[in-house]
Amino acid sequence: MTNISPATRSIVLERTMPYPPEKIWRALTQSSLIAEWLMENDFEPRLGARFQFHAKPMGNWNGLVDCEITTFEPPSRLVYTWKGGSVQTFGHGTALDSIVEWTLTPVSGGTRVRMEHTGFGPRNASAYATMSGGWPRVLERLERVTGTPA
Repeated sequence: MTNISPATRSIVLERTMPYPPEKIWRALTQSSLIAEWLMENDFEPRLGARFQFHAKPMGNWNGLVDCEITTFEPPSRLVYTWKGGSVQTFGHGTALDSIVEWTLTPVSGGTRVRMEHTGFGPRNASAYATMSGGWPRVLERLERVTGTPA
């Protein structure tokens, strides 16, 4: 079980996309589409599923992010754990035990997409800085992938 202490920081982004929640949900939960906007993966769209993201290995980190879906409420809420890195690595690639939450809310003209990545502790300052800059670009790619024909 992931344990988020009060001393952790979060990255929270909101973006309104001109698509219905069901279309965005598809991009959030189909492995081939996730690979286009985030990373290669073996995602399975069901509560309790364990999956991995595959990133470039660095230092003592093997490049794998281990995840488990803890909330699966189509087409409005998806939560999964995000565990990766190495306790032997400091700076970029250090161990990170966190949670990613996606919330889709219908609004006039589309859907408000809210992404919260929680659990960046003091050892994760490098990951927090990198991901704070990276997640906005990821949401841009998610919107582009969502807009491509099915």
